[in-house]
Order: sequence, then C-alpha cells, then structure tokens
Amino acid sequence: MARVTWDCVALGEIMLRFDPGDGRIATTRSFAVCEGGGEYNVARGLRRCFGLRTAIVTAFADDAVGRLLEDLVLQGGVDQRYVVWRSGRTGLNFVERGFGVRAALGVSDRAGSVAAALAPGDVDWEQVFARDGARWFHTGGIFAAIGEHTAALGLEGMRAARAHGAMVSFDLNYRPSLWRSGDPTAVNRELVSEVDVLFGNEEDLSAALGYGSFDEDADADAYAELHRAVLDDFPQLQIVVTSLRAARTATLNAWGGVASTREEFLVGPALPDLEIFDRVGGGDSFASGLVYGLLSGFDPARSLAYAVAHGALAMTTPGDTSMATIAEVERVVAGGAARVIR
Repeated sequence: MARVTWDCVALGEIMLRFDPGDGRIATTRSFAVCEGGGEYNVARGLRRCFGLRTAIVTAFADDAVGRLLEDLVLQGGVDQRYVVWRSGRTGLNFVERGFGVRAALGVSDRAGSVAAALAPGDVDWEQVFARDGARWFHTGGIFAAIGEHTAALGLEGMRAARAHGAMVSFDLNYRPSLWRSGDPTAVNRELVSEVDVLFGNEEDLSAALGYGSFDEDADADAYAELHRAVLDDFPQLQIVVTSLRAARTATLNAWGGVASTREEFLVGPALPDLEIFDRVGGGDSFASGLVYGLLSGFDPARSLAYAVAHGALAMTTPGDTSMATIAEVERVVAGGAARVIR
C-alpha cells in the first residue's frame, strides 16, 4: 500500500430516514428527515465522533432526492468520491422511536433502490485500496441481503481489501424481512470467510451463520462457547464481538458487550439501566467504537469499552447516527456519571 488516504471505507446503502418525532408513522402529518444505514453509520461515527478519515461506497439516485441524501452526508463528513450516481430511486426508512411498553418500529421502503442494484464490476477497488489506500474496510449483512448481486460485490470488496493489507470487518445485522429468498447461512458463511473482525448478536450468529438456537438471556459462559465455535470454524477471524441488550421497556435497556479473541473471552462494561431516547443505530455506534479502538492500537478490552460507551451515547439522541463527542465517550469509559458539565 503506497499511501493511506482512508482510515475506514464502508460499503452499504444509505437511506432517507423519516422520523415522526413523538408521534406515530400512521398518524403524523410531518416527519424529520435524516440519513442512515447500518454500514454508513459506522463510517460516520468514526468521522464525526472520533475524527478519522472515512469514505462510503454506495449508489445515489441522480435526482433531487438523491441530492438531498448527498447534502445530508456532506454534513456528516464522510467522503463521497466513490458514490455511483444512477437513474432510479432512493431507499426510505420510516422509524418510530417507541416509548415504555410500545416498542420501536421500523418500516422500510427500499425495494429496487439504486444501491440494491450494485453488482461486481461497479466499483474500482484498485482505486480504493491500491491507489488511494485504506486501513480498514467495513460492510455488513444488510447490504449483502438487499440486492441480487450485493453480497457478491461485498465479497469482491473484501478480497480487494485483504489483498492490499486492509483489515476487514463485517456486521451480520440479520434482518428476516430481507432474506425472504436465498439461503442467508450459505451467503454469510462465504462472506465471513474473508473477515478479520465479526460483529453479531445471538440471533445473527444463529440465523445468519447457522449456529442453532441461542437464548438471548444466556450468561457470559454461553457466549464464550458460541464465540469459540465461530473462531474454530473461521481460522482467519481475529475477534468476534457481540453487543448485549435486554430491553426492559423501549426506554429502559440493559446494555453491554462481550468479545472473544483467540486468546481470551472479554466482558465489557455493563450499563444495566440505560435510558434510551432512540435505539436505532446503537449497534452501529458500538461497532465504530470498537473499530476506533483497534485502529488506535488499544487492546481488545479497552476497544470493547469504547464500543459499549459509544453505542450507549448514540442511543441518547435522535436519528441513526451518533452525535457523541470523543470526550463524552472517554468520560463514560472512565465511569463518569451524567452530572451537568459546566
């Protein structure tokens, strides 16, 4: 790698998110609009919270709606030079935050989007990884599932990244509604065979990778056993990471994380009574906190603490993306309480 332009490049769809605020999708007459997408949220968190250099590989609709998406991403600071502009439509995502016993609700309208039509050959990976250079490549199971050829494009990107010395991370992010056809296990196992850092909760590892049923209330020892099985099956993996969430109500969750390297099983800080404003994107910010830690040379335990802290802070503000600062993350990592800062 001759030079390194990017700390992280992400591959994934960015949708327009429509938020009814304190109302409901079915009854509101106005929406706040922002951008969001599982893979993009990681790159944006690395850029806006942690100050790293990031870029997105995706496709935008070449119309006024696509230009709105472009403008929103410009505000987030993620570089767009690898965006493919095409005729077509932008994916939409309508999200209710939930409150108390009323769970959060997401209704996506993304079928046939320009990002879902991306395929191998559409991206100049030599430009991304050989001529520009990147330390890290991130993509996920949402992008892999949205189009006929998107998983193959993700695999193409992973192989190019590995060939040029970049670390590869993948968030399984299993969504049953996106896997109504095809075999998610076969697709995801092929993708994970090219991955260094794997993110996935108990449902992801079960439904997307085929590790059988798993109780989400299981203790840490069960996660250690599950992670060990994944590490044994995929010898190139360096670390498997799981965010832990127990939703007592939509607005009160227990939050934490666990991780396994080939040497040890790690349990991250626990936030048993985390008050939630908007849970969407919390897992993506968890991922970007961990990636930041590893890129910064932190050990896995400290990186996991940054993941838990950044994910927690992201869920205290509206929208998919993090509004946290690195100082706030480090304050939570250090065990700081939520007293007024003057």
